Amino acid sequence: MARAFALVPLFAVSVLALVLATSAMALAGEADVVDVEARQAENGTWRFDVTVAHADEGWDHYADLWEVVAPDGTVLGSRVLAHPHVEEQPFTRSLSGVSIDDATGSVTVRARDSVHGFGGAEMTVDLNALR
Repeated sequence: MARAFALVPLFAVSVLALVLATSAMALAGEADVVDVEARQAENGTWRFDVTVAHADEGWDHYADLWEVVAPDGTVLGSRVLAHPHVEEQPFTRSLSGVSIDDATGSVTVRARDSVHGFGGAEMTVDLNALR
C-alpha cells in the first residue's frame, strides 16, 4: 500500500510539469489583428495595411500569416510573415493587388500564429464605405 501512495506525488508532479509547460507555450496567445487600413487603387485592386499584435517568442512561436477573407470564407489574399517580430510589437505589414469583386461588401482580416493557428481577434472592413 505504501508503494501506491509513493506514486501519487510523482503523478501529481508530472501533471503539474505538463500544465506548466503547456501554459508557458501558450503565453504568447493567439495573433490579434488590431488595425486595418484599406484603400482601393485606380486599377480596382485593394491594398491592406494590417497591424498584428502577438507576443512572438522566436522561431518556435510567432505570428506567421494574415489573410483577407470574403464573407463566404474565400481567401482573397494572404501575407506571409517571414520572421518573428519579438522586438517590434505590434507591427504593420502591407499587401497590395488584392482583387475583390464589387459585389463583396466587406472582408474579414485574420492573423495566424505558428502554434495556435487562427483564433485571435479579427477585424471586418466595410469596403462599400471605402469605395
